[in-house]
Amino acid sequence: MRIKRLLRHPATWVAAAFAAVVFGVALYLFQPWRLFTTVEVNEALPVVAESPGSAAAPQGDGTNTPPAAAQDPKTLATGTFISHEHETRGRAKVLELADGSRVLRIENLNTSDGPDLRVWLSDQPVKEGTAGWFNLDDGKHLELGELKGNKGNANYAIPAGADLDNLKTVTIWCKRFSVSFGAAALKAGAA
Repeated sequence: MRIKRLLRHPATWVAAAFAAVVFGVALYLFQPWRLFTTVEVNEALPVVAESPGSAAAPQGDGTNTPPAAAQDPKTLATGTFISHEHETRGRAKVLELADGSRVLRIENLNTSDGPDLRVWLSDQPVKEGTAGWFNLDDGKHLELGELKGNKGNANYAIPAGADLDNLKTVTIWCKRFSVSFGAAALKAGAA
């Protein structure tokens, strides 16, 4: 009898509605189902033809010439991811293409899926453990875009004006909770 009376009380319905709203907001923010999802990408290594135009151009005698040979990109810097908030593995490479453009390539990435994940370059050092979870947004950082997938290989264009002498760290950054899933210190040269 007491339970029936409690269920009929207006305060019970207000509390239930409030709990439902809190639960909905928590689901939106944390998106717990993403712990069980995977987005895999496998983009090819970026290349640019040595000369403009990739289609065969007709010669004066009416024959077609093959397109210019693609040139492999030059590796400017590399780094290996360490785990922060979530276990993260993979390699990062800064590549310079034949046309002078630069690309961040992440290879063999394996991390958790999560809400609002971004790829950033940062001027802050990579720190091990929980000390590295929050420091990568303390100084200057450059967002290269949303994380394309939490597993595989992906390319991210680096803007022409980016100062790679100072932006020496790449991080998988959760923008919603301001925390690094994992990061890699970029060191000059090929590895």
